Amino acid sequence: MALNKVTNISQWNPQGSCIERLMDNAAYTSAHPDDTLVLVGPARYSNVTAGGGSGKDLTAVGMLQQLQISQQRAVQPAQAIGSGRNYFLAGKPSVQFSIGRLFAKGPNIHRALYKNIIKDENVNGFNPEEPAATSTYSDGVFNLDSELFLIPFGLCLLFRDKSGGSLGNFYIESCMISSYTIGVASGQNVIMENVNGMADRVLPIDMGVESDGNVLGGFFRTDSQNQNAVRIETDSTTGDFTDLSTFSS
Repeated sequence: MALNKVTNISQWNPQGSCIERLMDNAAYTSAHPDDTLVLVGPARYSNVTAGGGSGKDLTAVGMLQQLQISQQRAVQPAQAIGSGRNYFLAGKPSVQFSIGRLFAKGPNIHRALYKNIIKDENVNGFNPEEPAATSTYSDGVFNLDSELFLIPFGLCLLFRDKSGGSLGNFYIESCMISSYTIGVASGQNVIMENVNGMADRVLPIDMGVESDGNVLGGFFRTDSQNQNAVRIETDSTTGDFTDLSTFSS
């Protein structure tokens, strides 16, 4: 007997059905860190879409080991004379984030997160380097007193399942770093950099096919014949794979 999905109480059969959706292929359709991409870009998503939605304004951040985004807001219960019921008043949500990154050869986490600012023609007149460093120092940025950290940035998160289907994308606008930590202990395998910060809002976005045929955040496989990358998508009705676009890898 095939499993059914339950969407209301009349269909409920605990031993013969899944709730809401079929879950036999849960490992294939669930989010996984392997299929999650983190990119950094301008402080506002409108600056990314100003050029027609081009993903060229976004830079992937690698070697991430941990990323956490949280939102919270103040909720205050209230009552009224003559009623025994509670109602609630809510304030504006605040957004916090924390990022852990492997400390390895290349730009440190600060440079990785602020890389887009260096090439932004609209941001000038400030010193993006360490204020207390020599003019030849270029390995990384460590001092939070640097003018660099007065400029906000944006974080883009793309979530996919194993078939390449989108599970949701959002852009965290106007991120500002509030703390930086790095720790070393004998016997540890790696050294991690960690930052914490706050942001203005979490904005759901649609990252689709660009006008030039390139796809940002899609699922790609390598064509064995011509070594080109081919974007594939799963048909929601038949479950078949469909080639959407081909571009040179």
